[in-house]
Amino acid sequence: MKWGLFGGTFDPIHFGHLRAAEEMMEIFKLNRIIFVPSSRPPHKLEAEITSFYHREQMVRMSIEGNANFSFSEVENLRSGKSYSVETVEYILNKYMENLELYFIVGQDAFEAVTTWKDWEKLLLLCNFAVMTRPGYKNKGLDNILTKEFAARFVYDKEVDGFKGPTGHAIYFRNTTFLDISSSRIRSMAKTGNSIRYLTPDNVRQYIAKNGIYK
Repeated sequence: MKWGLFGGTFDPIHFGHLRAAEEMMEIFKLNRIIFVPSSRPPHKLEAEITSFYHREQMVRMSIEGNANFSFSEVENLRSGKSYSVETVEYILNKYMENLELYFIVGQDAFEAVTTWKDWEKLLLLCNFAVMTRPGYKNKGLDNILTKEFAARFVYDKEVDGFKGPTGHAIYFRNTTFLDISSSRIRSMAKTGNSIRYLTPDNVRQYIAKNGIYK
């Protein structure tokens, strides 16, 4: 099995997330992509984030009808802050047999990976699939990771990725860039501006019905 793990606050989920997930699924020939909303992100204050319940409903609505997309509430079931390393360990421990895991992350988030909890351990646990924007030139890992740790990854031309000592790799792949942000959607919804065509209709209607960003 080849699974992609796609985390984020998804506040709200939008077409940028969904299109990127679809393309990463095709690029790496994944059997499934699991959307994992962060419950209590360590880099954000809880007061700034919409309740997990509403974000869960919006993700579930947005992936209806796609048999390759699924949802996990694993980070909401844990107490304390939501750390990616703990989520990856949980998935691997539960489905270890014959599972090849790809952690899907945006370019901006990956460039801050050294601020994550146990980031070195995380990068050795699974593959990392980094979504890049048009025009991005891969300059290697030295400018992102510490030089000592980056040296443990060697570029493999055959897979077009940086292979690590555990056999997992870090890949940089260009995806269609839809200039949509959750923060802008929240701002537009708050002021009563239309968010149509930025997020699926059922999500847009759910936001309006529940006055989530008012």
